[in-house]
Amino acid sequence: MCLVLFFCAVLNCAAGGSGAQGRLETLELQILRDDGTLAPVLAEIARTDDQRARGLMGRKSLADGKGMLFVFERDRILSFWMKDTLIPLSIAYVAYDGRILEIHDMQPQSLRTIQSGRSARYALEVPQGWFARANIKPGDVLGPNLPKE
Repeated sequence: MCLVLFFCAVLNCAAGGSGAQGRLETLELQILRDDGTLAPVLAEIARTDDQRARGLMGRKSLADGKGMLFVFERDRILSFWMKDTLIPLSIAYVAYDGRILEIHDMQPQSLRTIQSGRSARYALEVPQGWFARANIKPGDVLGPNLPKE
């Protein structure tokens, strides 16, 4: 069954790094669609306050199938904005168990906050429209190896 493949994601930790921000850990995740098919996403992991505050600010591009996963220590209402973020993004708010709760589009450099309607443990940012292009919707499941804070 597809669930077997779903649990075969690969962890790829980037070593150290140069520059002020350094390199972030990356994790290959799979999104299990409601039809049983999988969509891979290679996500940089933002787990510290500094990493989450910086996010994708200043980036000039982000390829389809890549993104940033924001990891929080507990479930809560999450709010994101696009200050100093140059590329249009889509954000999925994700429950502790990997279930995608909701998806929103965000505009570059907007100060408008995009708040989750329910408590979430994770947020996944990808290029704007990627979720739609990959046929990913609320209810689909991100995982299986979601990191803890």
